[in-house]
Amino acid sequence: MIKKGAEASLYLETWHGRKVVLKKRLVKKYRVPELDREIRIQRTRHEPSIIHKAKEAGVPTPIIYMIDLASSMIVMEFVEGKRLKEVLDHLPSEERRRLCRYVGILVGRLHKSGIIHGDLTTSNMILTPEGRIVFIDFGLSEQSFELENRGVDLHLMKRALLSTHFKHAEECFESIINGYMEVMGEETEEVLNKVKEIEKRGRYVSKR
Repeated sequence: MIKKGAEASLYLETWHGRKVVLKKRLVKKYRVPELDREIRIQRTRHEPSIIHKAKEAGVPTPIIYMIDLASSMIVMEFVEGKRLKEVLDHLPSEERRRLCRYVGILVGRLHKSGIIHGDLTTSNMILTPEGRIVFIDFGLSEQSFELENRGVDLHLMKRALLSTHFKHAEECFESIINGYMEVMGEETEEVLNKVKEIEKRGRYVSKR
């Protein structure tokens, strides 16, 4: 096991001679069994579909090798590299800004294609030895062109930077937005205004 989440566990396996990640959705005993099975099937079907659409949008994602709906399992490529979370703080400033701009371009491609990642953190981005960034874990993703959902996605990204890379958070987020703007153009301002609105809501709730 390489990760145990609330919804699924990830296992490193060998499959037909390939190094793969096996993602298995967990049975939730508090749910009615028939409903639980239906939810797991739906989510097991949904994630590979979104991953495929992201790939079509020009966003590097793992290859899906097999989907087993009966056991709520996905077999996918193990992406060689390091999580961006592990390396970002140790890079020279210029390289860090370049990578973050690239992240912004990829997020822009997702949003332009109506894909909301749902968990945009540097833990869910792999930097490969070739210098590519691969987005992983689309378990919370959805299809939407809604401004609110785009704003929430970027708000989560900003919060993740502040909590994990606080020394470089401002520099990183600015570079991400620069890349995002290359794809989203004038729509970027609306999304950023929505991010500010979401931040204000959070401050209001915390004061209460």
